[in-house]
Amino acid sequence: MYNVLIVDDEESIRDVLQQILSRSGYRAQIAAGGHEGIQMVDTTPFDLVIRDIKMTGIDGYGVARHIRNSHRASTPIIGISGTPWLLEGDEFDWVIPKPFGLQALLDAVQNLIGHTVTSRQDSPDSVNQPTQKV
Repeated sequence: MYNVLIVDDEESIRDVLQQILSRSGYRAQIAAGGHEGIQMVDTTPFDLVIRDIKMTGIDGYGVARHIRNSHRASTPIIGISGTPWLLEGDEFDWVIPKPFGLQALLDAVQNLIGHTVTSRQDSPDSVNQPTQKV
């Protein structure tokens, strides 16, 4: 079972993402912010990290930079953003624009860690095709 970390400062988003990923066969753990996310990444190996980019305190960039400069630098990172056109750098392996469809999230996760989460075999282009909005 793949171990996924969800870092978001919005409790409702964390809970929905955790439920979706858990029901899809992943072990999904949550962190309420950047500081907690960094502590978890430093102590637990994750196969993937899903990050909100804009947060108070340590934001998505801060967590991504920490991961990229650590012994876990190869961990794939998905960034979630309401303003993806403002993103800079290559800290994120995949960016999902808000609002996004649940299938877009599952397609991105499958693409990055290779675990089939649905019977649908979509291309990565499906990331921009929403089914249900989060």
